Amino acid sequence: MAKGFYTDTTVCIGCKACQVACHQWNELPAADGGRTELSGNSYDNTESLSAVNWRHVKFIEQITEDRQSTGFLQGSRWLMMSDVCKHCVRAGCLEVCPTGAIIRTEFDTVFIQQDVCNGCRACISACPFGVVDIGHDGKAHKCTLCYDRLQQGREPACAQACPTESIRFGEVTDLMQLAEQRTSQLKAEGIDAYIYGKEEIVGGLNSFYLLVDKPEVYGLPSKPELPSHNVDAAFELSGLAAAAIAVTGLAAFRKGRMDEMARAETAEGND
Repeated sequence: MAKGFYTDTTVCIGCKACQVACHQWNELPAADGGRTELSGNSYDNTESLSAVNWRHVKFIEQITEDRQSTGFLQGSRWLMMSDVCKHCVRAGCLEVCPTGAIIRTEFDTVFIQQDVCNGCRACISACPFGVVDIGHDGKAHKCTLCYDRLQQGREPACAQACPTESIRFGEVTDLMQLAEQRTSQLKAEGIDAYIYGKEEIVGGLNSFYLLVDKPEVYGLPSKPELPSHNVDAAFELSGLAAAAIAVTGLAAFRKGRMDEMARAETAEGND
């Protein structure tokens, strides 16, 4: 059965325990290239997923203003989300990897074999979520879903460290049921919650999210596309072009044969 994450963003408190646990277990450096200065982007100083940040807690501050009538702020809210590799059912990075470095494990997770990766960067442009990054070693890196821990029957470090159970780990089918129940509960309370990562999103995400705003607000694409989407279209166009060329060639061949026969008949008549 597929293993994965269900992340309920409504109970994330932005503590970054998941990021710390990920760094500690995977022995990742504290910052890419030693950079430690503040980003200026709220409380978010890692800014995005990267070769050294396999977990990234997003802080989204939404402020509603009505200064025209009252001169005061009318309200605000924080949206927080611990982002990670989606371990897609149809993974763009796996589709394009030319060396076979990216594989699907027995847990249905997407894993990059570092000893096979040649650093070609094809996977970076193929991922619609901007997950994969090249490290200082020239290799592609991303979340492994703590594959070494899974092999020992243990849950990933980030899920174990999350104090609010915003990050849940388990079998994807079971997690989806929990997410559906939570979504129904929130909707009953008047909160417009939904699940991002069902089958319409690149065949489904083994790491999916419960959100309360548009995907773009969280930095997620509403309609992600895989490289194979364009390849299929290209093959279709090339097939039509090939058929047109074949028909044109056949017509030209037939015309040539008819002209040749006409010339032969004319020659016989002259004789």
